[in-house]
Amino acid sequence: MKMIHQLSLTTTNKGSIMLESSTTEDEQQDERYYDYMTRRMRETDMDQDKQKVMQTAKRMIWVTFTKEGIHKYPAALDDPSLATGDEYDVSFLGYPHRHIFHFKVSISVTHNDRDIEFIQFKRWLVKLYEGELNVDYKSCEMMSDDLYEQINQKYPGRNVHIEISEDGENGAYIQYSK
Repeated sequence: MKMIHQLSLTTTNKGSIMLESSTTEDEQQDERYYDYMTRRMRETDMDQDKQKVMQTAKRMIWVTFTKEGIHKYPAALDDPSLATGDEYDVSFLGYPHRHIFHFKVSISVTHNDRDIEFIQFKRWLVKLYEGELNVDYKSCEMMSDDLYEQINQKYPGRNVHIEISEDGENGAYIQYSK
């Protein structure tokens, strides 16, 4: 006499697995059960991996703004690698010239519920540049370092990424790690 047991298991292809007491069928059913358990363990591992990724994700907010400014690159006037006299000549950069500086500033946050409110962060950054922006001889990289020092005073111990470009065309991107 064969005994049949029905176990309701959620699977992608089958609604249940039948277990019979005969030796050959038991081996077959054990294999099916083993496959099911292996798949469930893999799914559980994948869920745990996903949760770990979400919990350890590096979170940052970012803001953008623009500011008109004047600067110059004094070395361009007489450095032979810059004042070349040919189509690569950039000696004009040695004189004060205007740009619209484009800023993109990212800062790390510790959770998803506005650890730093980005509108307030942007307003604070814009206020740092009130009035005429005359950065004299400073490059985008130098401006970035100056800005990072201000941000680090207000928000210490955070990763900060700063991108500053001239007219949204050419610029610098610097990552400051805590």
